[in-house]
Amino acid sequence: TAITSAKIQVNGVHLHYQQTGEGNHAVLLLPGMLGSGQTDFGPQLKSMNKQLFTIVAWDPRGYGQSIPPSRDFPPDFFERDAKDAVDLMQALKFKKFSLLGWSDGGITALIAAAKYPALINKLVVWGANASVTQEDVRIYNGIRDVSKWSEKVKKPLEEMYGHKYFAKTCEAWVDGISRFAEKSDGNICQQLLPHIKCPTFIIHGAKDPLLPRSHAEYIHERIKGSR
Repeated sequence: TAITSAKIQVNGVHLHYQQTGEGNHAVLLLPGMLGSGQTDFGPQLKSMNKQLFTIVAWDPRGYGQSIPPSRDFPPDFFERDAKDAVDLMQALKFKKFSLLGWSDGGITALIAAAKYPALINKLVVWGANASVTQEDVRIYNGIRDVSKWSEKVKKPLEEMYGHKYFAKTCEAWVDGISRFAEKSDGNICQQLLPHIKCPTFIIHGAKDPLLPRSHAEYIHERIKGSR
């Protein structure tokens, strides 16, 4: 039941991950914007069933302990994260695995499930979106200045990154994700959703301050058999 912490070289970067459990069902936990395995999934690493599951929580490049490199947001940053995530699990010798993705990690998980269907067992996403609307951009700009964040949300991230990296990366994220809204349909991964074949469970928090419910409904309508 111990949680091991290690780094492994994947696609030219050293990715940090935590692993626990010895079950036959491997599960990758994918954190959200600025998140890490530890900050976003501490309770899951501690209390998910370790007889049933082998649990891996990763820090995407530029986040958590997967620094260097510094985090950047090129147009394909979600695809890059999806490839990193899948290649990490393959480097750890998992032939097939499930994905639990929250927020940006949910988007990454959707892309991974669509692009690598033979590798993905099951998919759970919450707080994920397949496109960015002008209304979303307005909401994102509301969190651009981290000094306005609540102490509860801000504190663990400031402790992990230091104020300067945290503030700079948050601004860069807002710019990076807002760029999708410049396309006619605001598309991130809409065209990929019908390619997802694994059992999929979509969760939406009724009080989610960043994401309107319509995003969850859109994903549900386009992934056949999803719940």
